[in-house]
Amino acid sequence: MAAQTWDYGWQWRAACRGEDAHLFFPPAHFERGDEKRGRERKAKAICAGCPVRMECLEYALRITEPSGGWGGLDDLERRALLRDRANRLRAIG
Repeated sequence: MAAQTWDYGWQWRAACRGEDAHLFFPPAHFERGDEKRGRERKAKAICAGCPVRMECLEYALRITEPSGGWGGLDDLERRALLRDRANRLRAIG
């Protein structure tokens, strides 16, 4: 039980708590580019002022969350960050 409390403790302080989850995740139907950019812009604005933004981002990176906005980054941005981290580790060792 302690591990669950630690894993989810930061979520209680997240700025997105109580916000519309549809801002952070793509809809099941086709989303036009301008709609996607608008939705992501609103989500990122909420993330920008979040006190647990880094915890959220690290969580999404650790579990390799495949979709949605986490820690102010979308899925493509998180994948790029993971690639950059992997490349840096390869370069070191």
